Amino acid sequence: MPIYEFECPKCSMNVTKLCRVGADGGEIECPRCRVFGLKRKLSRFASPGTGGGNACGTCSATSCGSCRNTGDV
Repeated sequence: MPIYEFECPKCSMNVTKLCRVGADGGEIECPRCRVFGLKRKLSRFASPGTGGGNACGTCSATSCGSCRNTGDV
């Protein structure tokens, strides 16, 4: 099951939930204000090893092991 991010339309709280594929948030209750009908957010994700490129897209290398943009600098 995927993890989706939702936002409460009333209080704007962000909620992360493990849901069935395609869940729209209508059945999820906001833990802060108890409103049902959270809106699913567009989430970013990374899938290493697909597409033949690197994860950050800032260089032409196929691996980020030698990249200065890995946070190790």
